Amino acid sequence: MKRNLSEVEILLPYQKAWIEDENPLKIWEKGRRTGASWTEALNSVLQTQGKKGQNTYYLSYNKDMTRQFISDCKFWTGIVNLAAGELEEEIINENDRPYTVYRIRFPNGREITGLPGVGYAIRSKKGRIILDEAAFTNEFNDIKKAALALLMWGGSYSIISTHNGDDSEFCQLLKDIRNGKEKKWSVHRTAFNDAVKQGLYRRICLVNEKEWTLKGESEWIENIRDIYKTNAEEELDVIPSRSGSKYFPYGMLASCAVSADKLPIVRLDCKDSFMWEPSRKRWEEVETWFEVEIAPLLRRIRGSCCLGQDFARSGNLSVIWIAEERNKQDLESRLIIELNNVPYDQQWQILWSVSINCNLGNAAIDGRGNGQALAEAAAQRLSCGAEMVMITRSWYANIFPKLKNRLEGREFVLPDDQFILSDFGIIIMKNGQPVVPNEERSDRGDAKSKRHGDGAVAAAMCLYAWEEGSSSAPPVIVSTGGRNNTMFFGY
Repeated sequence: MKRNLSEVEILLPYQKAWIEDENPLKIWEKGRRTGASWTEALNSVLQTQGKKGQNTYYLSYNKDMTRQFISDCKFWTGIVNLAAGELEEEIINENDRPYTVYRIRFPNGREITGLPGVGYAIRSKKGRIILDEAAFTNEFNDIKKAALALLMWGGSYSIISTHNGDDSEFCQLLKDIRNGKEKKWSVHRTAFNDAVKQGLYRRICLVNEKEWTLKGESEWIENIRDIYKTNAEEELDVIPSRSGSKYFPYGMLASCAVSADKLPIVRLDCKDSFMWEPSRKRWEEVETWFEVEIAPLLRRIRGSCCLGQDFARSGNLSVIWIAEERNKQDLESRLIIELNNVPYDQQWQILWSVSINCNLGNAAIDGRGNGQALAEAAAQRLSCGAEMVMITRSWYANIFPKLKNRLEGREFVLPDDQFILSDFGIIIMKNGQPVVPNEERSDRGDAKSKRHGDGAVAAAMCLYAWEEGSSSAPPVIVSTGGRNNTMFFGY
């Protein structure tokens, strides 16, 4: 059934090509930011209609992603003026294994259902199967086997994914297709640059009621590429990375990601002129910002906290990662503060203010270079003291595996934030050890774009603070309040 897309001209050519491809076996090999899942949501809605309408079963490795897809389907029903029920959510038990199902139903009896990315979830089903971010599922071949069995009943199987290394089962299937071993599949390939050339940024400007300019598009492209840094070839250019080079796989990171209401990020970006403002004015402005943006979040935390900070003055971000100790084995990330171009005095002011607004038990501060002054002040003045950490390759080799173990066990949560996840994504294996690559650091853009693994290092610092505690000498509290404790040098 050929579908008329004149009513949804919001689609770009490569997105229309996917919907108009009626091959029952198709793959979309794509870069991030191209709107592939969003496009398939429309396709799934259209495929429920008419005499040959079918059910769609959507699978992914991530529950939040699955729910978002069904929400996008509900959105599209309004755009194409189709009646549909509300988004349903229920817990299903199969073989004593509970899982969450998301669903919308249509008046003709058809439905779109979101399921976990496991083979048993689609057994005995009839209709269309969509496997999203297929390279990150642990049951790629099991799902493929179950899905192909549906074809005899007139179903279809579509795979959508970015790459996750050159040894993934998704990548192997693509190699087999291109080598002629698998001949029935149609393959769509959309790199980030392809999407931009076909109007992606222009469409973003249109949706956001923003004027398109060539300069704006160039800056936007630079910003996106700066986010992904060393991962840009795989994440944007559809070139799978060499196996083992990336220390924190994207699938593992995404499985630990939680929404902003569960792990908020607060960002402060100071102009260059702020440094030259009178000290009293700087102190008052940051105090107001802290009381509005940070203090209410800290007051929600009831238990003992630990804090890690990767320091930077202006070249990159200064990131503070705060977590709460639930028990002796459980550490829960609660708040991330990102500081861009913030003067030394105000960084100390913020650190001190954090310490008096929560039950701070341990802290670890990056003591390299310019960070040494802040780390020393923290060790001397904070009631818990602080570890002054001189980061070395051996320190990375010790702490990053501990952080990775917690992420693999989903015992450490991350924010569902592209910038923080990109910080983890640049960590690589070098000579058998995880390191932050010594690439040229970006010095352009806003607080979100000037990054060099800062969030990942801050998270590692936080874990280190929790595991090691403070071994520094008992702190000397120079005052019991007032601005002397919120400034390095007083007035």
